[in-house]
Amino acid sequence: MIGTRMGAAEYLQRNAAELLRLDPAELHALADVMHTKYLAGNMIFVIGNGGSGSNASHFCEDIGKGTLKLPEDLTNDAKRRFRVLSLTDNTPYLLAWGNDEGFDRVFVEQLKNLASPGDLLIAISGSGNSKNILSAVEWANRSKLATFGVTGFTGGQLRTLAQQGLHVPLDDMGVVETLHLAAFHWVVDDLHRRISM
Repeated sequence: MIGTRMGAAEYLQRNAAELLRLDPAELHALADVMHTKYLAGNMIFVIGNGGSGSNASHFCEDIGKGTLKLPEDLTNDAKRRFRVLSLTDNTPYLLAWGNDEGFDRVFVEQLKNLASPGDLLIAISGSGNSKNILSAVEWANRSKLATFGVTGFTGGQLRTLAQQGLHVPLDDMGVVETLHLAAFHWVVDDLHRRISM
């Protein structure tokens, strides 16, 4: 945790410097694949644990609502909307699978109920090695979903397992999660521009 060794100003400067090191092509790739799935009417699923789970929920909400042109889209029933769902948000489902079959099943079993070939799975894992994330991505790849991994640290197994990815090469989980969320906010804005401007 780099903040334990820094004052507030230095910490903010470090975050800003790391933000500028992100590869813009990876942000564009995420926006592009999401736009493609939007046009095709496919579902987009987002998963993550802990802070990454919170980012999954936040990203899902922003995509579902933040890509609309308000207030016009509220009364336009013909307007196509993103079909997006964070699989971190059904607490009883997560607890049932986790308790009965093991925590590594909590995402893949939901996908088996909900996903179809052509859908998109966005998997967020700072370490890139969370078993429940890897299990879901492995299943999604076998089941003809598109997969996009969002990672930190070295990227772990997720970086090579996912078909595309966004990588933050840092070994501080808090900064990694902050930069993931900043990237997601640009993606939301870009998708809003594409479909609602």
